[in-house]
Amino acid sequence: MNNKIIIFSAPSGSGKTTIVKYLMQQIPNLAFSISATSRAPRGQETDGKDYYFLDTETFRKKISNGEFLEWEEVYEGTYYGTLNSEIERISAEGKVAVFDVDVVGGTNIKKKFGQKALAIFIKAPTLKELEHRLRSRQTDSEEVIKKRLEKAEKELGYAQFFDKIIINDQLESTFKETEKAVRTFIEK
Repeated sequence: MNNKIIIFSAPSGSGKTTIVKYLMQQIPNLAFSISATSRAPRGQETDGKDYYFLDTETFRKKISNGEFLEWEEVYEGTYYGTLNSEIERISAEGKVAVFDVDVVGGTNIKKKFGQKALAIFIKAPTLKELEHRLRSRQTDSEEVIKKRLEKAEKELGYAQFFDKIIINDQLESTFKETEKAVRTFIEK
């Protein structure tokens, strides 16, 4: 595990996945670390590309077998985590792993990798804007949106544990700021 890694965390709806997808197109030596989850696919999500979709029983078995670098029960009965096999796959390719994970996962990975990791926290400019983004997705029920907003308030408290906080107000400038931070980290 000598490679550098990049960690992105944010409350749901902050734009981190959009930013990560942009960076993957701009910087060829990045490789996306595909997370595992026990939730069902949303929209056009594909198994093995967006996530490894596992049923709850399989996810729990992999936890018991020590197959995760990190994992968390993000919502009751809904697990997310990073399989050790993902780190091994990306390391074998000689690339820099990019993680798109929740804030607890992000801080846990940062603790394990220390200075070899750049942890970036993405924030929406306001909670009101975050709510607007979640609603405009039209992928979640009202109940899920409320849970995500409650969780977002708690997640914002984790920002202090990240190396860099980027406020995603204007997407183009956010792309540039993030790309500069990642390139600087990789090249040092």
